[in-house]
Amino acid sequence: MVDIKEHAVKHLEKVRRHDKGRRILAMALLLLLLVISGKLIFELIPRNYVLSITGGSVLSERHFLVKLLQDEAAERFLSLKVAKTTGALDALELVNSGKIDLALVPGGIANTFPNVRHVATLPPEFIHFLVKPSINSFEDLKGQVINMGERKEHTRVLSHQLLTQLNLVADADYAETNFSSEELIGMRAEALPDVIVEVSYAPSFLVDFFVKRHNYHVLAMPFPSALSKRLSWIASVTLDEYMYSIIPPIPSKNIPLVGVNLHLVTNEKVEPKAIVELLKTLYGPQIEGRFSQELAEDDILVPSGYPLSSGTMLYLDSKKPTFTTELTDKLLSMLELLLSLGSVFLVAWKWFKSEQDEEFDYEPNPSKN
Repeated sequence: MVDIKEHAVKHLEKVRRHDKGRRILAMALLLLLLVISGKLIFELIPRNYVLSITGGSVLSERHFLVKLLQDEAAERFLSLKVAKTTGALDALELVNSGKIDLALVPGGIANTFPNVRHVATLPPEFIHFLVKPSINSFEDLKGQVINMGERKEHTRVLSHQLLTQLNLVADADYAETNFSSEELIGMRAEALPDVIVEVSYAPSFLVDFFVKRHNYHVLAMPFPSALSKRLSWIASVTLDEYMYSIIPPIPSKNIPLVGVNLHLVTNEKVEPKAIVELLKTLYGPQIEGRFSQELAEDDILVPSGYPLSSGTMLYLDSKKPTFTTELTDKLLSMLELLLSLGSVFLVAWKWFKSEQDEEFDYEPNPSKN
């Protein structure tokens, strides 16, 4: 049987004796070392990522959060470009097609977007039913004009689901309008709808405007827990007293409202390391100090209906203890690789340094004494 080691050494010795072959092998080994070193150095160099993101209406707290992220992410070599969309459905379509990288969207929207991935879940937004002074209960909504936001806006989708549970039928029990927040603010008082549905964190700029300017108030939703049995996206939230006015008090006491979780989503092809930098920014102390809501990292995996993004998994892995068994095994493997490469380099250096063949004698079959 042929001794593989003996066979290999014979061929290497022939290469060493051959000047041209010796140079080629030396160059190949040096090139290999340069490639490995270059890759390690490249991984250490900070990369600048550019991502597009949308938070919906410029008057919303979501848009404000996006602007905060844009400001703070720059410190992590992450540039965020804020894109304008006409609503959550439009945003999801753009993320799904890859035209936008990231979006803040609420729950309660059917998942028909195969390329959308879950990044994080944020605290629930409040569904405000902002009503004129003459309306004091949901029974009073019959026969009223209700503005549900633009047709591709998530507010309309969620409002329809809620009103259906209250046995209120569109075009029979109420009339629907679809004005944007900007259009509502610019309307004359006599042209305003009786009810305005607004999904936002509290305090909401839009709600604050109509409470102070047009004497609207927020209608309590006394049974969100019961509705959550029928609509899985519903979260129970409480609107604090005096949130929108002290004199007169609006609301005059803490009132229950329906909430809906807010989700940060991305396209499946977005660079995972860019998502890691975004999440570090989102849960960093700078955002915590500037945003009105507490962003709990423990809620990051609250389901949105979309598969988990690679970037989120990478971020969660980075939060694990540094010296895990898996990491130790990887370090040992890397050490073995480096030692092997070092051995190859030293042996090659010894061969190629010698100008005389006698300095490297190999006797495949040493004589026996």
